Amino acid sequence: MTPELTALALAGLLQGAQFTAFSIAANRQVGPKVAMGTRDHTPALTGKAARLQRAMNNHFEGLVLFTVAVVVVSLGGAGSAFTVFCAWLYLLARTLYVPAYVFGWVPWRSMIWAVGFAASILMILAALIN
Repeated sequence: MTPELTALALAGLLQGAQFTAFSIAANRQVGPKVAMGTRDHTPALTGKAARLQRAMNNHFEGLVLFTVAVVVVSLGGAGSAFTVFCAWLYLLARTLYVPAYVFGWVPWRSMIWAVGFAASILMILAALIN
């Protein structure tokens, strides 16, 4: 497995960990009756549970672009030291993004997000000019 694919696999595990953390926080907030119910009238989440949900949803969005980058690099045979660096940078940024969002690290959260986004875009560009 290439280093870029390894980073993608770990990013998928990070998404799973984020989903778990969000689910636990949300269930604690709304209680088991609501969590296991139909969710027709689910109360809005607040605080840590809401921030965990937004961080998780944001990673779903970022993971799509990162996956495209890894697929283009991998299938295009365009892997390089630079794309490996970008892949690990993306994973580091997304890992740091979770506590940055949950604990409200302003403006660091936005800067960390931008690093992860840039890493994905740079991987795609590197594959195109390889």
